[in-house]
Amino acid sequence: VQLVESGGGLVQSGGSLRLSCEASGTTFSPNNMAWYRQAPGKQREWVAGFKWADSTTYADSVKGRFTISRDYAKNSVYLQMNSLKPEDTAVYYCKLLQYGVDYWGKGTLVTVSS
Repeated sequence: VQLVESGGGLVQSGGSLRLSCEASGTTFSPNNMAWYRQAPGKQREWVAGFKWADSTTYADSVKGRFTISRDYAKNSVYLQMNSLKPEDTAVYYCKLLQYGVDYWGKGTLVTVSS
């Protein structure tokens, strides 16, 4: 199983970025995938994920600003991030839970300048 994130970068406060996570080596199961982030000096935290059916769920800190989505044809999940704030600065990871095992990508760095 391989997860590859992309799309990070430097953006000004109030700007937008779209992160991508492409999965390979496994059957694409977006409902078992989620986005996490880890800010400097802090623990990794959950950001967004999928629930049953087509519903999505978000951490309170990003609700209304971030949107998680998926593309079955591209084996990918995305995180659209709008109205970015300096406190959103972190390395963003996607995670796949499969058969009780967590698989992580290497992450993509998002830096939001004030």
